[in-house]
Amino acid sequence: MKPSLNNVRLRDKMLLLYFLAVFLPILITNLIFYNVTSGSVREQRIQDITVTLEQMKNEFRREVEDALEISSVFYTDVQLNEIVETVYDHPADYIEAYDTYLRRILNSGSAVYNSVSEITVYVDNPTLLYSGGINYIDGQVKEEAWYKAIAGKNVTQPIVMRTGKNGELDSFSIIRSMNYFSSQDDHTKYLKIDMRMPSIRQIMSNLNVQGKVYLLSGAGNIEYTTDPKVDVTQGAVPYSSIAHGDKFLEFHTDTFTTNNLNTWTIMAVTPEDVVLRDVHQSLRFVIVLTCLNFLLPSLVIVWISRSLNVRLVRILKHMKKVKNQNYDTIQEAEARDEIGQLTGEFNRMTLQLESLINDVYVADIQKKNLELQRRHAQLNALQSQINPHFLFNALETIRMRSLMKDEDETARIIHNMAKIFRNSLVWKKDMVTLKEEVEFIHCFLEIQKYRFGDKIDYSVHAPAEEGHLQIPKMAIVTFVENASIHGIEPLKHGGRIEVRVVREGESLICTIQDNGAGMSAEKVERIYRYLETEDEMGERIGIQNVVYRLKLYYGSRFRFEIDSSPGQGTRVKLSIPIET
Repeated sequence: MKPSLNNVRLRDKMLLLYFLAVFLPILITNLIFYNVTSGSVREQRIQDITVTLEQMKNEFRREVEDALEISSVFYTDVQLNEIVETVYDHPADYIEAYDTYLRRILNSGSAVYNSVSEITVYVDNPTLLYSGGINYIDGQVKEEAWYKAIAGKNVTQPIVMRTGKNGELDSFSIIRSMNYFSSQDDHTKYLKIDMRMPSIRQIMSNLNVQGKVYLLSGAGNIEYTTDPKVDVTQGAVPYSSIAHGDKFLEFHTDTFTTNNLNTWTIMAVTPEDVVLRDVHQSLRFVIVLTCLNFLLPSLVIVWISRSLNVRLVRILKHMKKVKNQNYDTIQEAEARDEIGQLTGEFNRMTLQLESLINDVYVADIQKKNLELQRRHAQLNALQSQINPHFLFNALETIRMRSLMKDEDETARIIHNMAKIFRNSLVWKKDMVTLKEEVEFIHCFLEIQKYRFGDKIDYSVHAPAEEGHLQIPKMAIVTFVENASIHGIEPLKHGGRIEVRVVREGESLICTIQDNGAGMSAEKVERIYRYLETEDEMGERIGIQNVVYRLKLYYGSRFRFEIDSSPGQGTRVKLSIPIET
C-alpha cells in the first residue's frame, strides 16, 4: 500500500514542508559552509604562526650573525692584538695606547653595534691596567662556564653560549679565542661579546604567537623561553622534560646554524583553543547567520500556515455546529482565495439549509396545532355536555340554602369549591398571577381545614406588591395538595402547613413546609431519579407534571429542592424565574 499524504493533517503537512524545504537545506548548507570556513581559518592561522616563527628565526639569526661579524672584526684587528700583547715598562705607556685606540673601539661598541651590549677582552698580560673592556684572566674568570668551554682548545670558530653573572645564565655571549696573530710572548687572549637581551626578548615575544616560545640548542636543551614556569638561568633544561597539557598545537622551524659550532631550533607551543579562536568566531557567525536564515522563512511559513489552518478549523467547527442544529454563519472579512470561496459557499448552504428546515418545522407545527385544536374541540364538546353552568348554579343554590340556615362554614366551603372548579375548567389559561395562585391555595386549604378540623393548621405569606407577577397555573398549589394528603393526613392531630413566597433578585422563592410524616432519604432520592428519567411516579404524578411544565418554561433556570426525613416533615423549595 503506497503511503498517502491525504491522511496527514494540514498543519503536519506544513511542518513537513518547512522541515524538508527550509530547515534541512539551510542546516546542510551552513554546516558545509562552516566546515569549509573553519578549515580555511585553521589553515590560515597555522600558516600565520609558521610564518611568524620563520620571521623570528631570521631575526634571531641576524642578531647572532651581527655579533659574530663584530667578533671577526676584533679577531682580525692587528692594532688591538699588538696593544694587548705588548709588555709595558710603565703604566703610562699602556694608558696612552688605551686612550689612543682601545677606549674608542671597546667602550663605544654597545653604542655603535645594535646587537651588542658589552665587549670585553680577557688577557693574561700582567702589565695591562684591567678596566674599560680589558679584564685579567684570574682564578675567578677561570671558574666561569664560558672559560671552561673554550680554554685549552685550539678552536678558531666563535662559540655562542649562555653566560651571566653571579651564577645566573641570563644572557647570550659570543666567545672567541683571539689566536689569529702569534707573537714572541703569545699571551692567552679571549674575546667575549655580550648580546643585547632586550632585542632577543622582543624577537621571541612576537604577538602573533599566542603561546610559549622555546629556543632549543642542537642537543635539544632550552636556551631561552617565554614560559615563566621554565627557569633556564640555572642550567640546561631538556625540552623533552616539559609537560604542555592535553590540548595544544606544536610548531617548529627547521634547524638552522649561526656558525659551525651552533645549531638552533625555535619551537612554539600554542593552546588549541587559541589557534581555533578564529574558528570559533566563524562558528558564532555561522550560527547567527543560520538563525537569521531560519527566522524569516519560519515567520513567513507560520503566517501562511496560520492563514490556512485557522480558517479551515473555523469552517470545521461551524460544520459540527450545523450537525447539532446550530446554523450560525461564519463572520469574517471576505477573502478571494479558495478558502474564502469555500467559506462563502458554506454560509450560503447553511442559510438555505436553515430556511428549508424552518419551513419543514413550520409545517409540522401547523399540523400539530391543528391536532391540538381538534382535541380541544373534543374536550369542549365533553364540557358542553356536562354543562358547567348547571354545576355552578347547583353549587350556588346549595350555598344560598346554607346561608339561609346560618351554616356559614358550609357556605364558605362550597364557595371555595366553586372557585376551584371554575379555575380548573379554564383550559387555555396556563399562566396566572401570583395573587390568583395564592387565592387558589387559600381555597384549597380552607376545604382541607373543613375536612380535618383542628387536625390541620396553615399559614400563607406572599408579598402583596409582587401579586401581579405571572407564574404557571397550579405551580405551588400542587405541592400544597401533596403536603396535605401525604404529609398531614396520616397524623392524628397537630398538623401544620406553611407556605412562604419571597422575591430574591430575579426569582421567586416558594417554600412549602409541613410537619407531617416525612420521607426517607431513599424515597427522596427516588423522586429525584424519577424527575431525571421521566418514569411514572405513581401517586405523585402531579408533582412530576408540575416540574416538567416548569422545566419547559424556564429550562435550567428553574430550581427544585426537597428536604425531608421520617417523622420530621417535608420542605419543598421552588426557585421560579421572574419574567415580565
